Amino acid sequence: MSALTRNEAQLRAQLLDVHHYAVTLDLTGGDDTFDSTTVIRFSARTAGDTFLELKPDELRSAALDGHPLDPAALDGNRLPLTGLTEGPHELRLDTAMRYSRTGEGLHRFTDPADGQTYVYSQMFMDDVQRVFPAFDQPDLKAVFEFTVTAPAHWTVLANGVTTRTGEREGDGAGIWRSAPTPVISTYLAAVAAGPWHSVTTEHAGLPFGIHCRQSLAPHMDADADEILSLTKDCFDRYQQKFTEPYPFDSYDQAFVPEFNAGAMENPGLVTFRDEFIYRSAVTDTERQTRAMVIAHEMAHMWFGDLVTLAWFDDIWLNESFAEYMGYQTLTEATRFTGTWTEFGVTRKAWGYDADQRPSTHPVAPAPEDVPDTASALLNFDGISYAKGASALRQLVAWLGEKDFLAGINTHFARHKFANASLADFVDSLAAHTDRDVHAWAEIWLRTTGIDTLTPRIEESTDGASGWTLTVDRHGSRPHHIAVGVYDHDPVNGHILELRELLDLDVPSEEVVSVSGPRPALLVLNDADLTYAKVRLDETSVETVLRTISGIPDPLTRAVVWNSLRDMVRDGELDPGDYLATAAAHLPEERDLAIAQGVLTFARTQIATRYVAPEQRTAALAAIHSIGRDLLRRTEDGSDPGLRLTAVRALIDSATQPDTVATWLADDSVPGGPELDPELRWRILARLAVLGAVGEAEIDAALAADPSATGEEGAARCRAALPTARAKAAAWDRLFHDDSLSNYLFSATAQGFWQPEQADLVQEYVERFYPEAVALAARRGPAIADAIGRWAFPAYAVDEANLQAGHACLATPDILPLLRRKLIDQLDDLARALRVRTA
Repeated sequence: MSALTRNEAQLRAQLLDVHHYAVTLDLTGGDDTFDSTTVIRFSARTAGDTFLELKPDELRSAALDGHPLDPAALDGNRLPLTGLTEGPHELRLDTAMRYSRTGEGLHRFTDPADGQTYVYSQMFMDDVQRVFPAFDQPDLKAVFEFTVTAPAHWTVLANGVTTRTGEREGDGAGIWRSAPTPVISTYLAAVAAGPWHSVTTEHAGLPFGIHCRQSLAPHMDADADEILSLTKDCFDRYQQKFTEPYPFDSYDQAFVPEFNAGAMENPGLVTFRDEFIYRSAVTDTERQTRAMVIAHEMAHMWFGDLVTLAWFDDIWLNESFAEYMGYQTLTEATRFTGTWTEFGVTRKAWGYDADQRPSTHPVAPAPEDVPDTASALLNFDGISYAKGASALRQLVAWLGEKDFLAGINTHFARHKFANASLADFVDSLAAHTDRDVHAWAEIWLRTTGIDTLTPRIEESTDGASGWTLTVDRHGSRPHHIAVGVYDHDPVNGHILELRELLDLDVPSEEVVSVSGPRPALLVLNDADLTYAKVRLDETSVETVLRTISGIPDPLTRAVVWNSLRDMVRDGELDPGDYLATAAAHLPEERDLAIAQGVLTFARTQIATRYVAPEQRTAALAAIHSIGRDLLRRTEDGSDPGLRLTAVRALIDSATQPDTVATWLADDSVPGGPELDPELRWRILARLAVLGAVGEAEIDAALAADPSATGEEGAARCRAALPTARAKAAAWDRLFHDDSLSNYLFSATAQGFWQPEQADLVQEYVERFYPEAVALAARRGPAIADAIGRWAFPAYAVDEANLQAGHACLATPDILPLLRRKLIDQLDDLARALRVRTA
């Protein structure tokens, strides 16, 4: 199949105006394929030739202006349209399309809990071609209308309000029609059908709804008030911020199974992964994450849907803005006021890591760096999301929120229901400020890498009358930052007090003079308003290792923990010192996002990759000790989220089965909580790794929880069993059985590689590379992403694995998404080796 190039898209956009898609889908024909009939009305500005894209199971017929086209002319995914005359045209196409099991195109899922079937679309990039034919590029916007025939008991959702208009004679299948949309891009068209459980309401004169599988109904009902309240609060806040009103006729949110991303911003029908409907207990930080995704996707109704990128080199105009607006609006409009702390701990670290790999790219890459849709797909990463949002947060700090919002609203007014570029956005900002935003954009958005800021402190000769501060910058960007100056509390030396907050622009020739003694702690980028690695002076390092939990503000603690994390990754802080600091201070940590972030880094990076195999047991013991301390601290029930975090840490770090096996047998942790499905499967997975359970126990657990999540848990546990037979069976399912869905593939891969089983799986390390290349070629981008993310032998931290991986990269015709994943994984592997050496 041919990837659309930027040049091809530009030529086609110069030739065509696309007006209307009438898409008719019949979802009653079986488990494998569905009928898709499409009528496209468009105009040619001049005479010329072009093409239409589609990926059918069968192209039955096609006609242009009533004249038949030869279906055999379909070349890959392109149907030539030759000899177009200037003026209006109509295309009619009748196809059979294949359902997906990988979350691409029209995904079909049968719920093992009750046998009910659901379908939903994911049209992004070029996957609309799997559902209906299209002139598939973002700047050929059109009106979309769907007519869908579905089983009688199903409900159909789409971008516009849907209405059941009748029944088909004979079988009573429902016929549904959607209201026409405003003009939108092809990748934003959406449909979802099935026996949904729905909760509907009205807000601001518009129908709002949330929808999920029937088997999740009680869980969604339990959270419906929270989800709808958050939705309404964010909607109202955006209506206050933006002068352009919400541009669509409804706002539905469908929580769908086996969804590859967190969510998708389809206008009027946002789709979310249905893990956001919680079957088991979650922490408040996890609820905050769900709320952020709700706010993020709603921001896309303006950033991406109302005004859409012209080509995918400007994906940041969608994702960076939605990321920034989601976090900021959540802080302003909901009870989740600490969202920027979680951003700093999790999302920003994602951006920092991505920006230090050889695959890094500018937030806004040059057009020639995104030549086609295959390369565009690679840039949905921590740079386009987290780094871009961090850059925007720095822009707001530098520009001021008033001028920033004024520029955004000008941008909407100029380009609504159309397309725009980086240059268009910067021009809109420039209309409201005297600052040189064009130069800012070149420096911040067109460059790669992370600046590092390091303080230099010079004390006065008497050590008490004052000191001076100079900030050294290793990098190229300007930064407007706050600098926190902290002293030990005179009564309790384990608590730090903010003496002064300095406002600095970096770089600067200015040497800042500060009165009083040298501080116990100096924090560059206090409040986390810029995107840079920060280093601590020697005194501050000593203070942090002793009293990090005594820093009063959680966002400042997040900045400092990130600095320690960076120092470990850069070989400047021993991983054991990081673990010792966590052991000393996490039991006193008040912010759940920080506790979870530090524990995650400690377990998934330090204990798993950064310490030598012979040190892993000691590292896990340190994490286990932290979990026990947190469990004791929460015995009074005052912080159920922290207690749940402690229980998870204890399970995941267990090196002996006895305690967690007892919890599983008793179906409860002493003092609570009682086990729910998530905790049961988590314990069973750990026991499988340790060889303390077998197939019989896994089968029994699946019989007790025959849900989709249960099937994934069972797949993960079976792959984790420490036997040669179990590993061979799991490998065969992964690399030779192409029927696994995207979620079951990921679950199996997650279970397969375990640090405790390095000798058992050694033979598969070298096998991984050629078999991964072949599998990605057969199954496409979604599975390629899962291969690179979950099936990579990340725990084989050795030169042999690194060399085998680099040899694989020399193989021609690796699917681009898999190549990118391998480049990133191999760079992380090389870093782990450097940390071990250091």
